[in-house]
Amino acid sequence: MTLGLAPLEGMRALVAGGSSGIGLAAAELLAADGAAVTITGRNEERLARAYAELADKGLAVSAVPCDSMVSADLAHAVAIAAAGSRLDIAVTLAGGGGRVRAVIDADDDEFMAVVDRNVRPVLLVLKHAVPYMAGGGSVVAVSSTAAAFSTRGLASYAAAKSAVDSLVRVAADELGAAGVRVNSVRPGNTRTPGNGTFADQALIARMLDGQPLARPGEPLDIARAIRYLAGPESSWVTGQWLTVDGGHTLRSFPDFTQRRAPVDGGPSPS
Repeated sequence: MTLGLAPLEGMRALVAGGSSGIGLAAAELLAADGAAVTITGRNEERLARAYAELADKGLAVSAVPCDSMVSADLAHAVAIAAAGSRLDIAVTLAGGGGRVRAVIDADDDEFMAVVDRNVRPVLLVLKHAVPYMAGGGSVVAVSSTAAAFSTRGLASYAAAKSAVDSLVRVAADELGAAGVRVNSVRPGNTRTPGNGTFADQALIARMLDGQPLARPGEPLDIARAIRYLAGPESSWVTGQWLTVDGGHTLRSFPDFTQRRAPVDGGPSPS
């Protein structure tokens, strides 16, 4: 799966939420280009499968059980990924959506839980990873196109990902002097294990009608963007939001308020 990009030999990388979907694809690309990659996830069985899949391909990878909502867990995972000394790349994918609700129908606590689930892991990765990036490094957060345009019915998810992107901007501004770059990738609707929209083919058809490139996103589409932002090819890029969505944000998002079933609005939290 290597893309012929500049190698990452000698670099150490953490992929928080790397046990499936986009995170697993990103971990494979980073490792295939030479990085020593540590993947994390809450589900230990799924994490073990992901580790075995990567190790069987001869890639330099380790796995650490970790709940990205827990500061001590992430601090432990970062220390292992850095081998106690240095970390070059930190990718954070934890998050996920909530139930479809119009704004005025939203449950207060449920709404804020979605915001917390998406923002807290990014904050914790920054807090724990950056101290190991003396001399420079790259942090990549996975956001969503929900931060770019109105997503009727998914206000909590849109608010959460908008907060992630604002956090990325401020962190990039503050950390630039230390040589640390911070960026985010905004995936469009991507086929991952946790994305419930693919159970509704009529909904998928409506979403594809709103895309110039009328196919769903696949994990590798997003992983390639993560790999770019993580590596030296993007050494003069920071504080940016890279949209990978088949052109969906050129048009409009379907009205999810017409659909009352639960749906995950983005990558699963692994």
